[in-house]
Amino acid sequence: MASTSRTPTGRGRGRGGRGGGSSSLPPLPPTLPLIIDEFFIVVYEDPLVKKAPPKKFADYLDGQEPAKVYLRAADCGPHLWTVEVLFDGQGRMYLDKVWDNFAIAHGVDFVCFLHFKYEGDGVLTVKVFDGTMCRKYYYSDDKDTDDEIDDDVKPCIYPL
Repeated sequence: MASTSRTPTGRGRGRGGRGGGSSSLPPLPPTLPLIIDEFFIVVYEDPLVKKAPPKKFADYLDGQEPAKVYLRAADCGPHLWTVEVLFDGQGRMYLDKVWDNFAIAHGVDFVCFLHFKYEGDGVLTVKVFDGTMCRKYYYSDDKDTDDEIDDDVKPCIYPL
């Protein structure tokens, strides 16, 4: 007698995998809202020159072309860095003046990965990852209680 291949339930192995039939997943809504509130920038060039967030993020701002944004390092308290923003007329956005000070203060170097999260009201929270894909952590011993600083290279320069 020939041996037949059977599963533990005694049923033969048919095509279609688990139970066959159609998928039980609900259909997708006709349109999903476009939410682009997080993005990465990989530093392949001089870390101190202006940086361009993805065009999709500029599009997400829905025609608003802010003259400035406020950068906050994820682990450096409430300090905000006021960074000027440029638009090139084709929808590309650039973090320009004061970006270099932020980059120096937070150890941004070649092959760093920068994770940005848009918090609203022009505030972007930034996490810096080094070339080994490990996050850089900093602390600030600045006792100033202002939320906004003079954009010098003072806070968060002490690596843990």
